[in-house]
Amino acid sequence: MMNLRPIIAADVDHGALEVLRRLRASGHQAMLVGGCVRDLLLGGKPGDWDIATDAEPGEVMDLFERTVPVGERFGIVSVLLGDSSYEVARFRREGPYLDGRRPQHVTPADSRQDAERRDFTVNGMFFDPCGDGLIDFVNGRSDLEDGLIRAVGDPATRFAEDGLRTLRAVRFAARMNFRIEAGTLAALVAAAPTIGRISGERVRDELTRIWTEGGASCGLELLFDTGLLQCVLPEVAAMKGVPQPSEFHPEGDVWEHVGLMMASIDALIEPSPTLAWGVLLHDIGKPPTFQPAGAGSSRIRFNGHDATGAEMVDGIAHRLRFSNRDRERIHDLTAHHMRFRNVRDMRTGKLIRFLREEFFLELLELHRIDCQSSHGLLDLYEFCQQRLRETASGEAQVLRPEPLLTGRDLLVAGYEPGPQFGHILRWIEDEQLEGRLTTTAAAHAAVRQRWPLAGVS
Repeated sequence: MMNLRPIIAADVDHGALEVLRRLRASGHQAMLVGGCVRDLLLGGKPGDWDIATDAEPGEVMDLFERTVPVGERFGIVSVLLGDSSYEVARFRREGPYLDGRRPQHVTPADSRQDAERRDFTVNGMFFDPCGDGLIDFVNGRSDLEDGLIRAVGDPATRFAEDGLRTLRAVRFAARMNFRIEAGTLAALVAAAPTIGRISGERVRDELTRIWTEGGASCGLELLFDTGLLQCVLPEVAAMKGVPQPSEFHPEGDVWEHVGLMMASIDALIEPSPTLAWGVLLHDIGKPPTFQPAGAGSSRIRFNGHDATGAEMVDGIAHRLRFSNRDRERIHDLTAHHMRFRNVRDMRTGKLIRFLREEFFLELLELHRIDCQSSHGLLDLYEFCQQRLRETASGEAQVLRPEPLLTGRDLLVAGYEPGPQFGHILRWIEDEQLEGRLTTTAAAHAAVRQRWPLAGVS
């Protein structure tokens, strides 16, 4: 049983109160609705403040200087006050959902009818800070106290209207550590295959919220148990039951390992989406590269699982329409997560190049979580941390030293521009990082000796 707290006007964002008061002063009904009411009852701080009203979009826009019609066809206007925005939506009833995402049409309604078209009871409550207080037509408060996610009305109808609600049910249950009500759960399982009709970017965004808003490990298990994971990320579902060598992974199979890592994500403050996805996907190459221990060997092997996994990441990113930047970052986290085993033996130049990779800090955090969720050894993590501290101390720019020679210097020296330039400049930097070249004069001499110019002796 959840202990809910009473909501008072002082709990409400000042800008939201101003929107409510201005609408009411013009003779309209206006109240808070949805997630902000739920979060206030739970004692949390809402991230968004949504307002429901009987005012038409045009009437709302006439009352405020700065507005954006974000969904005027559905009666939705964004009101801008200062640096904040408040979504103001007309009470409405919805027509049939022919595309599995949006109703074909909407019609004005009263507050009860508006509540009855919403997804889950815990999101269907209103709060009027200027008069009636909590208004609950769908018994959302009772379900909130009981820790239940329950569809409003017939759950099969709610999921048929918008298949993304299956993922939303998992997200709310995972984030708040709630159970999904039995009838709602049965309808969700039956509707799971319809998630394939939902656009990749909507699925991606909902999954990202599951991984980063809290309860990621619980969400992952619930996605598998409902069949949703097998539909949206079959590559991840395939990790279940794939054994690992016990000397390195006493925690269990690949699925159990990744589940522990996702639980570690929950302990981070605002984990980046790319880190969360990197943690989830870094070992997806293990099922297709699994080689059981052969005769006379006790070792299970996953040869090249990092490279195979990186290729699989590209496929997932294309399917879920990730941005190129995020795809590249998650690809790099997967492709390079095994490089730490060699850091102690790397030449100085190679190690420094590794430390200064754009993705390195996220990769290092992934490595820490990886180790803590398996063998528990953090020596290579601490080694890298120490090297980072060393390169950050003192006046020398160790990670990115001032180059001894530039492409312009090579042109002046008589070298023809072309692919060789890059090779020469990289070689000079390697020698500089290794400490074998320290001056511009020495660099010029070394280049002339290694790449002599025709007719120059």
